[in-house]
Amino acid sequence: QVRLVESGGGLVQTGGSLRLSCAASGRTDSVYTITWFRQAPGKERELVAAVRWNSGITLYNDSVKGRFTISGDIDKNTVSLQMDRLKPDDTAVYYCAAGPFYCSGSGCYDRNLYRYWGQGTQVTVSS
Repeated sequence: QVRLVESGGGLVQTGGSLRLSCAASGRTDSVYTITWFRQAPGKERELVAAVRWNSGITLYNDSVKGRFTISGDIDKNTVSLQMDRLKPDDTAVYYCAAGPFYCSGSGCYDRNLYRYWGQGTQVTVSS
């Protein structure tokens, strides 16, 4: 089992920044891809960014490219999401998710593949 705990959400104005953290514990050697998903009210949960735990290879949703940066620290078992130039459309609950596979391309977007999920952290961007 792997436990994921998110932190760092909050309220920020348009153009501001937030940094989310995901702390992993338990059998972290059993997961190879760590991701951030988000879900806005009335919308489907969508992939924001993914990182391969061992290589640091990353993937981003087009809507956040150039604004968000995902990074993993395997020694500290943490994955961070630095979010800059935030927009009201970024308002959502952000979830950390992990899976025992190396995702690639469109395969990273299927939320059903991820076995472990955190409880989520709210990000609200005011206009």
